[in-house]
Amino acid sequence: MKKIDINQFKVTKKIQLKNISTHFDLKADKKRIESELEEVREKLGDFQNTIYAHGKYAVLICIQGMDTAGKDSMIREVFKDFNTRGIVVHSFKVPTELELNHDYLWRHYIALPARGKFGIFNRTHYENVLVTRVHPGYILGENLPDVHSIDDVNEAFWDKRFDQINDFEKHIADNGTVIFKFFLHLSKDEQKNRLLRRLRKADKHWKFSPGDLRERKLWDDYQRCYEDALNRTSNDHAPWYTIPADDKPTARYIVARILYDTLIQYKDIIEPELDAGIKANLDIYIDELKNE
Repeated sequence: MKKIDINQFKVTKKIQLKNISTHFDLKADKKRIESELEEVREKLGDFQNTIYAHGKYAVLICIQGMDTAGKDSMIREVFKDFNTRGIVVHSFKVPTELELNHDYLWRHYIALPARGKFGIFNRTHYENVLVTRVHPGYILGENLPDVHSIDDVNEAFWDKRFDQINDFEKHIADNGTVIFKFFLHLSKDEQKNRLLRRLRKADKHWKFSPGDLRERKLWDDYQRCYEDALNRTSNDHAPWYTIPADDKPTARYIVARILYDTLIQYKDIIEPELDAGIKANLDIYIDELKNE
């Protein structure tokens, strides 16, 4: 199976999504790819235990993509071997009335993982420069003091919002959160195939909404907004990775590989040593238990 350089997926300079393939050939069949994924995710599960015991870092994993890009199954397959006590998944939907009564980052901030834990954002704070940018009328629902009409949702507004997101990520990174941001890069043709499968398979009907088709008609608008977001918010402390997503097993393996290969570079993340006093008396504790 082909070895990958995880840096080839990282956004380090200005990109154009039309020039980035939604396919990646690992030179292996599905069974081999799934076997390799299983091996990496077991290592990730072991690392999770270490980061939980270490207790000084949190890990935030942000997953974005068009409808049907494979976000849910990505989470299910990559994190199968995690202990549930050390990972929390948040799937952000349309903001509630309570959430709209706060600033747009509030619901994301309170969902951040604690030190020692992994947090997954299934759809993320980037919805606030994606969906709302394609549908600027949604911004009026935020009841902002300086936004009185759609005319106020201009380029200066988006510039400020991107600055706020960059500042938010820099702040949490400086305070011990390791950030990964994955854009599942799906082709329009593959989305069509997946939507058709949802319609043809009864057990997938629950996933379909007529709104999916309305949003699909805005495909080019979304691609432009994603491209701008990737280019303006990929930083050393919070990099974006574009993941070829037309083949789900391949996408899952690449994400798992990026996570593991990056996290093991944190050489200070180790299991804490047992207190010297306790360690010196281990034999006593063992005898006490054996003889009780």
